[in-house]
Amino acid sequence: MATIRMIDIAVNFTDGMFKGIYNGKQCHATDIAAVLSRAWSTGVDRIIVTGGSLEESKEALAIAETDGRLFCTVGVHPTRCKEFEESGDPQNHFQALLSLAKEGIEKGKVVAIGECGLDYDRLHFCPAETQKKYFEQQFELAYATKLPMFLHMRAAAEDFCEILRQNKDRFCGGVAHSFTGSAEDCNKLLLFGNLYIGVNGCSLKTLENLDVVRGIPVERMMIETDSPYCEIKNTHAGINFIKSTWPSKKKEKYDQQCTVKGRNEPCLVRQVLEVVAGCKGNIEIDQLSRTLYHNTCRVFFPHDLDSTADVVLSDHNET
Repeated sequence: MATIRMIDIAVNFTDGMFKGIYNGKQCHATDIAAVLSRAWSTGVDRIIVTGGSLEESKEALAIAETDGRLFCTVGVHPTRCKEFEESGDPQNHFQALLSLAKEGIEKGKVVAIGECGLDYDRLHFCPAETQKKYFEQQFELAYATKLPMFLHMRAAAEDFCEILRQNKDRFCGGVAHSFTGSAEDCNKLLLFGNLYIGVNGCSLKTLENLDVVRGIPVERMMIETDSPYCEIKNTHAGINFIKSTWPSKKKEKYDQQCTVKGRNEPCLVRQVLEVVAGCKGNIEIDQLSRTLYHNTCRVFFPHDLDSTADVVLSDHNET
């Protein structure tokens, strides 16, 4: 049986749930080590820890430094962009992000600028004009560091793509992660030849979502969990394609040998792979995993591309 190798491009290890805190209540001890052990034994061999604010990016870098297979991003999530102005000195805040990114690059840990972008579903956190202003500014981080971008787009395809167009010469590529948009939105993103689409459980909820995923060329796709969020639930359209399961227990009955019910984690990226293979229909899972691994290395780990990853699957023959 062929070995499945996977890279989870989005894990929110800075989230309180990985410290055992749920809705402000401590239910169990920090368990990142147990979560990682499950991931490595499943075939995950790299994880990118997401930074969504300056402080979170610092924490993500500290976590990434604990294991050679962990990497991270540095940037400000669209819903957090008010932090630039609330800092009292937006330019100084930008410089702090740039310094952190450069420090992380020297350590071989920071592989992207982000999570940045636009989120018009949650304007109560940050108004659109503020989001756009500081999304644009983060292209300066990408340009200064020569890093790809880890992007977030929710209900904002038109403005998002316009900002990408205006800044297309300022970034070397990236991924629009946790994609939940329409086929039309997807096609707009695919027009940017250096942009990939990140798929997770939130991308696989409905039959319409699965139709959109079928239309994403596998050579332009990556997989992720976005854990502890975006798990594949029993009510989701993709559930019938899942072959791998893990024992789980409620947080109140925590057992480090089990996943926590309702908390997504990196080992479950295997389920995302299975659903993508299942809904595509004509792709062997080991071939799919090789292509997705190659895509991810090409963007985030270009120095590590090896011959085993250099097999690109094309599904142009799909009907």
